[in-house]
Amino acid sequence: MLRRNAKHVARNPTSVFNAVLMPILMLFMFVYMMGDAFSVGVDYVDYATPGLILMAVCYGLGGTAVAVNSDMTKGIINRFKVMDVSRGAVLTGHVITSVLTNLVAIAALVGVAFAMGFSPAASFVDWLGVVGMVVLLGFAAGWLTIALGLAAKSPETAGMAAVPLVLLPFFSSAIIPADKMGPGLREFAEYQPFTPIIETIRGLLAGAPDTGDAITAIAWCVGIALVGYLWARATFTKRA
Repeated sequence: MLRRNAKHVARNPTSVFNAVLMPILMLFMFVYMMGDAFSVGVDYVDYATPGLILMAVCYGLGGTAVAVNSDMTKGIINRFKVMDVSRGAVLTGHVITSVLTNLVAIAALVGVAFAMGFSPAASFVDWLGVVGMVVLLGFAAGWLTIALGLAAKSPETAGMAAVPLVLLPFFSSAIIPADKMGPGLREFAEYQPFTPIIETIRGLLAGAPDTGDAITAIAWCVGIALVGYLWARATFTKRA
């Protein structure tokens, strides 16, 4: 299943663009076009890169939702039923493919960020923490996206179902600090799930992670993963 899904991603230029190239374009846009407009206390590329790492995870989710829904609506699941294929492997293959795609996209993003002057103070252990946080986020977002894709009635609807996950980082501390936002939006940004995740990654890259943010981020990821997994399994059992 992993090999099959990886081939599908590689053969789909739209998926490759959304997952790998779109975050890099966003990095250029925010740092070069609007970076001087923000006062964040550090070089803007250092501030924005952690938020864009999270965005890189989100930008690949639409393709995952469409791929899962296509499997359900185009009859391929019926073919798997008569083959020696584990039912769990069908969904797990999509999750692992999504996580690996995220890692490739983030590696490319961080490489470009270094070329643009990104200078983290993270130690080797801090970098391991960043990778762990990214994998945990990708795992959680992957299961939730698969659940959304399974619940959608068509591949087109599945692609739209992932849009809120793409937009939500813009209403977090990814681009500017939450305390610089207006009333109402500031509170939303402070308490939504993506902000503690971003702040944990930002703290790790700065070499000074905050334990409170880290615990909150892990709790959000575990909760989202559990909800997504249970929802996906229930929907898959019902429809397949």
